[in-house]
Amino acid sequence: MSDGSDLILARMMALHPKIIDLTLDRVWRLLGALGHPERDLPPVIHIAGTNGKGSTQAMIRAGLEAMGDKVHAYTSPHLARFHERIRLAGELISESHLTRILEECEAANGGIPITYFEITTCAALLAFARTRADWTLLEVGLGGRLDATNVVATPRLTVITPVSIDHQHYLGETLAEIAGEKAGILKRGVPCVVGPQEDAALEVIEAKAARLGAPLLVHGQHWHAFEERGRLIFQDETGLLDLPLPNLPGPHQIDNAGAALAALRHLDAPEAACEAAVTKAYWPARMQRLAHGPLVEAAGACELWLDGGHNPAGGQAIAATLARMPAKPTHLILGMLNTKDIAGYLRPVAAEAKTLTAVSIPGETNTLSAEDTQAAAAKAGIAAGTAGSVLAAVRAIAAKDPGARILICGSLYLAGGVLKENG
Repeated sequence: MSDGSDLILARMMALHPKIIDLTLDRVWRLLGALGHPERDLPPVIHIAGTNGKGSTQAMIRAGLEAMGDKVHAYTSPHLARFHERIRLAGELISESHLTRILEECEAANGGIPITYFEITTCAALLAFARTRADWTLLEVGLGGRLDATNVVATPRLTVITPVSIDHQHYLGETLAEIAGEKAGILKRGVPCVVGPQEDAALEVIEAKAARLGAPLLVHGQHWHAFEERGRLIFQDETGLLDLPLPNLPGPHQIDNAGAALAALRHLDAPEAACEAAVTKAYWPARMQRLAHGPLVEAAGACELWLDGGHNPAGGQAIAATLARMPAKPTHLILGMLNTKDIAGYLRPVAAEAKTLTAVSIPGETNTLSAEDTQAAAAKAGIAAGTAGSVLAAVRAIAAKDPGARILICGSLYLAGGVLKENG
């Protein structure tokens, strides 16, 4: 059954020939027609970066909510349903509310070309401006400088998570160029929390911050986060926190937790809120263990995991996470987009994978074919085959190697399909 919002979203997809076209002109025009909701938001925390944006946002939200604050949150892409992108004062937006807001934006836009992300971002800002809350968390869609979320003149705080090479055809070929786009969210006088960065990226961020007089809170300088004896230790100018490890698995989540904690401490959050940030965050498809549903039943005695990481840094994070898990043969089910660096993704993962089953991503025009994915895996030194679907791949692996670990990975679009299929 199609929701009213699905029909409007389908119409919005057709308003602009390109899915991505980075400029803010169309956004400003529509926000003007809507009465500038971006000027009327609860205090904004704006988050950019290549990897870890969503996890960091989820941890900041868990910390703020533990203080009893009401939090709006905007994130993309969604996994199973569009509603996941817009959280109003802690709750996912309802179908009727979403339909109403989308219709209003569609009418105000008047059929003029605008991208899907731009018009739906305007809808989110409109919903946020009309609903009381204490905070607004905005996750950048792509880049930063020309992203549709970059319309708030004076956020309360900005955050830049690790920057790596991805989306080069939109953001630039070098790490410095990409960091320049991410640093576009910096605002005059507004503090920015900076996660771990390579030197080339950090230089660009620091130079931009100096020009704008934006105070930086930089990983390794102003704050440190590390694991010690099975605990997360966080240290900044205020002192030391000794916390449980993040509930989101993987060593990379230590750094994401560090950025979230640096943000919360800057906002004077108490220690209980900091602990909630690392123990209560929920962020699906980031090394998520699936516990029930038809795919889990098909996996039988095998563990079934899901991850949406899709670039070389995502591959490194998965490899590091698998290396620290209890020893068990790990079989990958991989589907990727043809716009991604599959060789760079597979390089770190190869050492942890016993086999790889390649699938194409259902319903995605830009999917790599299962055959091309299989060829890339073989080139990376992984024993690889193909399957017609994720379910067929799960069944085949479970039959051959009961009790093993199965990880479905390579794309948020694939992960979204899996979560839908698995209920």
